[in-house]
Amino acid sequence: MKILVATEKPFAKKAVDGIRGIVEGAGYELSLLEKYTDKAQLLEAVADADALIIRSDKVTAEVIAAAKNLKIVVRAGAGYDNVDLAAATARGIVVMNTPGQNSNAVAELAIAMMIFMARNRFTPGTGSEIQGKTLGIHAYGNVGKLVGRKGRAMGMKVLAYDPFITDAAVFEADGVETVASVAELYKRSDYLSLHIPATAETKGSIGYELLMSMPKGATLVNTARKEVIDEEGLRRALAEREDLKYITDIAPANQAELDEQFGKRVFATAKKMGAETAEANINAGLAAASQIVDFFKNGTTRFQVNK
Repeated sequence: MKILVATEKPFAKKAVDGIRGIVEGAGYELSLLEKYTDKAQLLEAVADADALIIRSDKVTAEVIAAAKNLKIVVRAGAGYDNVDLAAATARGIVVMNTPGQNSNAVAELAIAMMIFMARNRFTPGTGSEIQGKTLGIHAYGNVGKLVGRKGRAMGMKVLAYDPFITDAAVFEADGVETVASVAELYKRSDYLSLHIPATAETKGSIGYELLMSMPKGATLVNTARKEVIDEEGLRRALAEREDLKYITDIAPANQAELDEQFGKRVFATAKKMGAETAEANINAGLAAASQIVDFFKNGTTRFQVNK
């Protein structure tokens, strides 16, 4: 079995060494394609691969068509919208993610973003503290849970909304108050940490009405996906509410316009930074390799996302 690691932005050396140890220790071959600059390089490399590990690299229908032996793709991270699931499923290829491996890194970034905006982006002038403020968590998955716990540790009151969690004990164990609707969550949150995936139902769902309902001085923190934001609705709300702030780890298409119009009230990282820690890099890479070995050895599909 040949396992290809294809990463435009490579894993850390320690992660690659760990992946190699797992793969070769199981008796499989490891192939590396790092810092590639053209899709043709990926198409050539994947041609004889049985398994593929990626980060934010795009596995399109064209890539899948070129990979005649491919049986499994593992995205080292939580999101997997960079993989054409329909094309993979049509070929019988299993697609997995590595949930939880990047969660702490993203959660720490979300808290850091709140503080960054509360303190006027670390420029002169009186800022505010996040202690005593209300933190809303939109989607209480791996990252949302950690953001909530860290917020509580910093003295914030934490609310959460997640329609897919029906057991109230999950929230109660963390000292988190559940709310009945998205509308209520936004209406009550001084800081709203967004963790919903980009799906047909969620794309463009966070916009003008929700933002306008937020308390005075509120900040929306997006470490999820840019597609869930209604960018024109965001612009309108910021224009009408001079107290609102927006900070994101995924720059919207109209970021230049937002910067020009709203100055320090908006901020986007230069490149998605949520998983950019040494620890997350290593954890996700090792998890991806272990899942592939477990799949080939035991048929395990625990983290399959295209069932």
